[in-house]
Amino acid sequence: MNRLRSNYVCIILAFTLALTVLDAAAPSFEDYPVYQGSDLGVNYSPDQTTFKVWAPRASEVVLRLYSAGRGGEVVATQNLLSATQGVWTATITRDLKDQYYTFQVKQDDRWLLERPDVYAKAVGVNGRRGMIVNLSATNPKGWVADKKPILKNFTDIILYETHVRDISINSNSGIQHKGKFLGVVEPGTKSKSGEATGLDHLKELGITHLHLLPSFDFNSVDETTLSLNKYNWGYDPLNYNVPEGSFATDPFDGKVRIAEFKQMVKTLHENGIRVILDVVYNHTSGRESNFNQFAPGYFYRFKADGSYSNGTGCGNETASERAMMRKFIIDSVVYWANEYHLDGFRFDLMGVHDIETMNQVSDTLHKIDPSIFVYGEGWTGGQSPFPEDQRAVKKNTARLHGIAAFSDDVRDGLRGYLGNTKTPGFVSGNPKLADSVKFGIVASTQHPQINYNLVNHSKAPWAAEPFQTITYASCHDDHTLFDHLKLVNPDASEAEIIKMDKLAAAAVLTSQGVAFLHSGSEMLRTKQGNGNSYNSPDSINQIDWDRKTTYNSVYTYYKGMVGLRKNHPAFRMPSTKLIQEHLRFLETENASLIAYQISGAPNGESWQNIIVLLNGSKTQQSIKLPPGNWTLVADGNEIKEQGIQSFNGPDVTIPGTTAYILFKSK
Repeated sequence: MNRLRSNYVCIILAFTLALTVLDAAAPSFEDYPVYQGSDLGVNYSPDQTTFKVWAPRASEVVLRLYSAGRGGEVVATQNLLSATQGVWTATITRDLKDQYYTFQVKQDDRWLLERPDVYAKAVGVNGRRGMIVNLSATNPKGWVADKKPILKNFTDIILYETHVRDISINSNSGIQHKGKFLGVVEPGTKSKSGEATGLDHLKELGITHLHLLPSFDFNSVDETTLSLNKYNWGYDPLNYNVPEGSFATDPFDGKVRIAEFKQMVKTLHENGIRVILDVVYNHTSGRESNFNQFAPGYFYRFKADGSYSNGTGCGNETASERAMMRKFIIDSVVYWANEYHLDGFRFDLMGVHDIETMNQVSDTLHKIDPSIFVYGEGWTGGQSPFPEDQRAVKKNTARLHGIAAFSDDVRDGLRGYLGNTKTPGFVSGNPKLADSVKFGIVASTQHPQINYNLVNHSKAPWAAEPFQTITYASCHDDHTLFDHLKLVNPDASEAEIIKMDKLAAAAVLTSQGVAFLHSGSEMLRTKQGNGNSYNSPDSINQIDWDRKTTYNSVYTYYKGMVGLRKNHPAFRMPSTKLIQEHLRFLETENASLIAYQISGAPNGESWQNIIVLLNGSKTQQSIKLPPGNWTLVADGNEIKEQGIQSFNGPDVTIPGTTAYILFKSK
């Protein structure tokens, strides 16, 4: 069952979608032909443009050309011809650059809706017409020479999840292109108090990968309304292979969003930051999707009674195991990787997809670039009719090829359960969740000191290697970490909440696996207690850059922890074997104190021995240190690698709700 995902977009979709029953029993698509080519969609050259769509049960397919992305009369029509393997095709031998188009399919004596093809690479405003473009003309200067920042191991990644609009829309951001792709990468921007914002903030913080919430063309925001008076996270896909128009400076010209997305990627690369795209292949924005205008029903799963299955909680569920859906997903991510130079993909509700498709996605991407990072949510948003043992759910992560999954085990262990503001987590003084935090510290891998029976959600290790675990305390779903801690601890002072927040951050950034930060958490981001802000206004979702000044000590702490992780590879060991050999939990008298030692300088570490102490209790606790001289480098207030103070034992006392990190050089 889903322990992370709020209903966000799904609430609207479920409300607006009728419960459709196709037949008395689920339809069968086993006899549909499979197209083996790699040229579906629109392929442009100045001399001719070829159109190919897969519509295996069509009796007619009509192409219409327009001079604009919306409105106006049809410029020309062309009937497509039936070819092999369910494909219909037409070639027009004149220059069609910058014209717009639609297809309309006739099936079972009924004309379906007029729409762009599912492989559309450019669209007009609001995505109702495709656009014929010369993609090379959208490349920014120097695009061919674009170089990705160096990445040695996946465990070196520090992810930072944000929304294109959230990061820049606030009037205090100092960013000119508010809510736009270009706003993400404006240099030199500052808040009113002079703190770095936007791109310079990301560089200053030290993250390695920027995870963008859905930035492909989604359905819920009217791109013609330039006032940006409607908000959405974007988990309602319309055109999967096209950037979102509301994030472009001109949504009416289909080339602009492409060029500006590329410029954003190139600038981030130039500033040492890789780019992850959040992709949503598990469901569509309604059942009148483009998929259903070319092969009705084929791309979806159904219940035994013939009604749409709803493993996403959004009214429909795509059938990744079906050949042409699998092909589409693979073709789509390959297109984004090649055309937009993307560095990774986060799969929304990955647990809906079948294992074979996800493995083919990973294998294909890693042939293009072995450093592309693939990860996702290892759960669903509802019951799926496809067998769980064949789906990419969290417990099957070890069967996935180079793919990671989010750890709700450590998330809920640290802060308390999603959607539950009654049960505190480890950082709020709940010792019963200490074993779940320990499980997160070893990145969900096999470790001889973990009592798996005491882990909150998983009763066995599910990651074969540490990079397969995304370690985090909060993301866009549910309350922010700061808000959740306030709700769970209504009588706590703000100073006490801040200590809990810092403790959670220290645990995330010193644990093995891949570290993940929710944007704004480093300045105690609040959404005013809104735990499901998918369509809430900017006043709820925007990053308030004044908080960077108000809570600068918190920001400095996060920045210091990021730097500590980057400077010390012992916190990011690349193999389970290394963790088993070098990380040992120390005995403590109280379960509210987690203590572990990393010895033997693994993974090229400069410190010979490291001890991490996480005190989840509100009272101070003591522990006996191994013999030797120890240097304290983090004490809950600051991170100072040259040392805050020294201990030569035998005991050290840790204040309540605090993380201590010590090292012994010899």
